[in-house]
Formats: sequence, C-alpha cells, structure tokens
Amino acid sequence: MISHGLTLPNGVTLKNRIVKSAMSEALGDASNNPTPGLIALFERWSAGGAGLLITGNTPIDRQHLEHAGNFALDDLSDMARVAALATAAKSGGAKVLAQLAHAGRQTPEAINPHPVSVSDLRLELPGYGDPVPASDADFKTIIAKFVRSAVLAQTAGFDGVEIHAAHGYLLSSALSPRINTRKDKWGGSLENRARLAISVVRAVRAAVSPDFIVAVKLNSSDFQKGGFDHHDSVKVAVMLEAEGVDFIEISGGTFETPTAYQHTSKSRSTAAREGYFLGYAEAMKSALTIPLMVTGGFRSADVMNEAIAANKTDLIGMGRPFIIDPDFPAKLLSGSITAAPAIERDFPPADKLPRGAALNWFCAQLTHLANNGRADLKLSVEEGHEQYLEMIVKATRRLQNVRR
Repeated sequence: MISHGLTLPNGVTLKNRIVKSAMSEALGDASNNPTPGLIALFERWSAGGAGLLITGNTPIDRQHLEHAGNFALDDLSDMARVAALATAAKSGGAKVLAQLAHAGRQTPEAINPHPVSVSDLRLELPGYGDPVPASDADFKTIIAKFVRSAVLAQTAGFDGVEIHAAHGYLLSSALSPRINTRKDKWGGSLENRARLAISVVRAVRAAVSPDFIVAVKLNSSDFQKGGFDHHDSVKVAVMLEAEGVDFIEISGGTFETPTAYQHTSKSRSTAAREGYFLGYAEAMKSALTIPLMVTGGFRSADVMNEAIAANKTDLIGMGRPFIIDPDFPAKLLSGSITAAPAIERDFPPADKLPRGAALNWFCAQLTHLANNGRADLKLSVEEGHEQYLEMIVKATRRLQNVRR
C-alpha cells in the first residue's frame, strides 16, 4: 500500500510509496545553478509527505540542455547552491535523487545547433538543429560526464541519481532502432543499442558508494513505428538489474510522441485515465526482482493501492498534483482525501488546444509555485501556455548573454 515503506536493494528505506517524479522545473539561473525559488520549492515538496523526490531534467553537459532554464550539474556548478537544494529536499524526511540527463538531438537549436546524438536523424519538430553522430571518443566523454555528475550529486548530499534513458533523450534514442542506425558496436542488435545506457550505469555504480541510490528511467515504449518497443524494454530492464540498479521507473513516449504528457477528460473511466503504463508494467515486473516505479496518470488512492497489491508496481510516480497541492501526499496518506488533484480533467480536449499547451500550463505554474508559494489557478490553459513560451524565450536570451 502507498503508506508502507520500501527498502531498496542497497538498503535505503523510503518512508512511503509516493514519488514526485521528475518535471522540467526549469528554475535554474542564467548560469544554470539552482535558484532560491527552486530550493524553496523542494523544501515545500519535502514537507508535503512524499517518500521520494526526483529533480527535473538535470543535464550533465551544458551544451546539451533540454531547456535553457535547466539546473545543470558539472564542475562549473555552484556546489553551495546544489548542496542547499539537496538539504531542502531532505528537510521533511523525503529522500532525493538528481535526474541526470543528456538531451542529445532534443537539445534546442538556440542552445546548440549541432548537438551530439547517436545518429544524424533530426528531430521532426521545429526549433531543433541537425545532430552530429557521436564518435567513440564522444561516447567515452559522455559516460565520464554522467559519472562526474553522479559523484558531485553524492558530494552535495543527494541520496542518489536517476539516469534518464527515456523520453527520447540521448540514452533513449540510442535504444531506438528507428533513430540508432549505427553499424558499429553502438548500434544494430539490442545489446549494442543498450551499450551506452549500460555503460553509463555500470560506470556510475562503480564510482559511488553502495548506499547511494542508482535508478534508471526507461521507456516502456517510444510509441513510434520502428522505435524502441515493450519487448525490448523488458530485456533492457533485466540488463539494468544485473548492473546493480536499485529501481527502474517506466514511462513512455518522446518529444515527437509525448505519451507521458497526455491529459484525459472526466468522461473516461477512472481505470482508463489512470496508470497509463500499468499494462506494460506487468510483464516487466514479472521479469525483475528489483522494485519498479510506474509514472503517468495516477490520481486516486484506490487505483494506487490496487496496483501495488496486484504486484504491478512498487512505487507510484506523480508530477502535476505536486504543483497544484504540494501537501497532497500527506493528505492522501492520512485519508483526509481519496485522490490527488486532477485539475487537467477540466481542461479542453488536447485536440482543441495548441500543441503542448496543457504541459506548458503546468510548467508555467511551477514558476508561480516557486515564486509565490502557490499556483495561479485562475490562469487559463492558453494563457499559461503563452506565458511559458515567453519564459523559454527569456531564459534562452539570458543563457546566450552569459555565454557571450
């Protein structure tokens, strides 16, 4: 049940099964350091009662950001601020992981017009440049950067890291036969396509202490024809378990097929609109002995408890409810509420909104929550969307000015 603790393979115990999954908080400053708002936000979330908090996309390479406002973790980081973030996130009794990522071809063109990727296949969306296929030396450097960021996270006081191998970022695209068209040892067979992710995990696990959590976020499927599918996902999960991973989080989709970011209306049944990836989780769960975390759509305590009782998942990942009510985990665990906030069910259907509008509204609300202590629920979806697009432009200009 969600109120029960969970002891991970490395001996660390989470006080309950509710996890704040990674969101792109994009609250780094012009030098990609944590802002006071980001630190305050994690302190608030820790006080809210969740067992585990995971930072938003935390790049290991400043030339491969997912967003100009990312908090990056490398040798240029202000480690006093990074340590303050870790301390704040743990202040209420939660454990905290830094989600380490390399955006690969999903690096915006304004940040890097020619990002390193697994191949030269360009992202089929506006605003992204022509990627350059990585060399062996590039892969060696990337692996070393993941290790360095993990060591810095441990030094700063984080309880662990989550290696991001989902949602179309570099490690995810390497797994995809649609994107990874290489003919060398990094492409072709599943074992070769998994080589980069496995090499990163193996190197990180060897560099950090045994009680430092190492988790991986993995797509259950890319939901693209010819892409990484569920059968391969289960096989890669087994490979990751063999490398000493403490748990695997599954999600799905990429920037081109944003399945993880969907929203569903009130008209659909609770079962249909919650736990998007539970169906995929069953096969993976049966193949693993380590814990599994499923993220996507969970709102009602009954559905969460049923998923755990049925051994479909061990951890429940959520994002958007933490924006609307940072204290909802404690309320859910005490029984004072029976479901997490699901404000997106009142949104217009996705096909009636600009592309990405619902996601962008929540991203805009993260800034309101960080700066004002609460979300602005009077803001329409369209207004929040436009507000966030403006924030991206401003953050990109600030970053470009610093780089000059």
